[in-house]
Amino acid sequence: MDTQPTPRNSPLDQPQVRSLSPHAHPALLQVIEGAIAQVNQTLYYDPSYVPLDYPNGDVPIERGVCTDVIVRAFRKGGVDLQKEVHSDMKLNFTAYPQNWGLTKPDPNIDHRRVPNLMTFFTRKGKALPVTQKAEDYQPGDVVSWKLSDGQDHIGLVTNLWSDETQNYLIIHNIGSGAQIENVLFQWKITGHYRYF
Repeated sequence: MDTQPTPRNSPLDQPQVRSLSPHAHPALLQVIEGAIAQVNQTLYYDPSYVPLDYPNGDVPIERGVCTDVIVRAFRKGGVDLQKEVHSDMKLNFTAYPQNWGLTKPDPNIDHRRVPNLMTFFTRKGKALPVTQKAEDYQPGDVVSWKLSDGQDHIGLVTNLWSDETQNYLIIHNIGSGAQIENVLFQWKITGHYRYF
C-alpha cells in the first residue's frame, strides 16, 4: 500500500511497516492490506442481526463488529469465512459453542461470532500457543481476547511494528469502527491462530 492510515497510539510511537518473510503465503499480504483498508471505511460498531447473501455476504462496509474485520480481510486473501464456517457447522454443529439457543447453523450470523471463529480455526488446526511473548505474534495472525467486561473480542496482527513496545499493532473494531492500535497485551489473550 502506498499510504497507511494513522494508528491511534502515543505521538512518540510511529509504527514502521515491516516486510513479510519471503516464505510467507502469497495471500498473507492481501489479508493484511484487506484489514488495513477498512480503516476510515468501517466507522461504526454495529452488532445488528442482518440477513446476508450467501456466500460472500457482508453487512454494509461502514459498519460491523470485530469479527467483520477478520471476515473481510480473509476474503481479500481468497477465503470466505462465512462459507467455511457455515459448511463446517452444518456437518459438526455440536462441536461449536451452543450459546445462542440455535438448533442449526445460521449463515447470517455464525461467522460473526468470536467463539465460532475460535472454534473453526482450532478445528482446522490453525491454533497456536497463547504466550506473553510479542515475537510469537506475527503479521496476519488472528488473536482473540476476553475483555474486562467478559465479552469476547478478536483482531488481526498487522505488519506495522512499534519500536516503543517491540510488537506489531492490531487492527480491530471495538466500538469506533476499524482501528489500528497497540493493544496486543491490553486484555487477556484467549486464542492465537495462524491460517496462512
